[in-house]
Amino acid sequence: MATHVHLGKSDVSVHPVGLGTNAVGGHNIYPNMLDEEQGKEVVRTALNNGMNLLDTAYIYGPERSEELIGEVMSEYPREEIVLATKGAHRFVGNDMVMDNSPAFLKQAVEESLRRLKTDYIDLYYIHFPDEKTPKDEAVGALKELKDEGKIRSIGVSNFSIEQLKEANKDGYVDVLQSEYNLLHREAEQDLLPYTAENNITFIPYFPLVSGLLAGKYDENTRFTDLRLKNPDFQGERFKQNLAKVDELKEMAKAKGEEVADLVLAWYLTRPSLDVIIPGAKRPEQVKSNLRAAEISLSEEEIKGIDQIFS
Repeated sequence: MATHVHLGKSDVSVHPVGLGTNAVGGHNIYPNMLDEEQGKEVVRTALNNGMNLLDTAYIYGPERSEELIGEVMSEYPREEIVLATKGAHRFVGNDMVMDNSPAFLKQAVEESLRRLKTDYIDLYYIHFPDEKTPKDEAVGALKELKDEGKIRSIGVSNFSIEQLKEANKDGYVDVLQSEYNLLHREAEQDLLPYTAENNITFIPYFPLVSGLLAGKYDENTRFTDLRLKNPDFQGERFKQNLAKVDELKEMAKAKGEEVADLVLAWYLTRPSLDVIIPGAKRPEQVKSNLRAAEISLSEEEIKGIDQIFS
């Protein structure tokens, strides 16, 4: 059984593999999202198999993901679930703006609590920075909510290194969520060293690059969704990426593991990267993702994967 880890400096403890739920509740807006019953079943599968971290956001849906997760949570003891959600998006008419002002964040937390049918949130993130609010003031508002018991730990997401340093001026940030995967390793330059040094848990999103690093595709795969516009899935770059994944497949086969699980296990060897939240659209994917926390990689295997994608 995987050892639980703490989120940053907080007392919130999680299984290293959680569930990213951006496919739950967004079926009104995006193609390829789960219908509501399927979405709830994926969440139940996670909770029934030892995952305790559910990662959602106001904008998934919008609002609907939180509501569906709230419905599932009511079937379980609340203290067994670690609930993460995010806010910053605000609609002005039909336009969406980012708002990190203390007043808006406090209001966003209250609205999330209502949708989730709970009286506290275990991890609350500022989802995106805005252009005008000082980041330490925004985090200061979350610290007040933490002192009131409405949230248990503080996260920021999509912050640059400068924004993260400003947000963490008083040492209140527990978690950074940012893009990081074997194809996009920019976070290794500055974010990962900073989080490691400051006892901040780094949680990567897009860990499997929309299935590319799970070994699902070949040169004949045709896409009809957001991947159509993603450079990782275009032309020569797509072919090069597939060639790297083929090397991974050889390693996975030799080890008797799935490619996706090997990739996820590699992330958990990075400094401060203690938690991963791969998404899932089917119950069996949830169960497969859990395997990543059980795989142990030798120094040689860690270096081998590193070199394929260096």
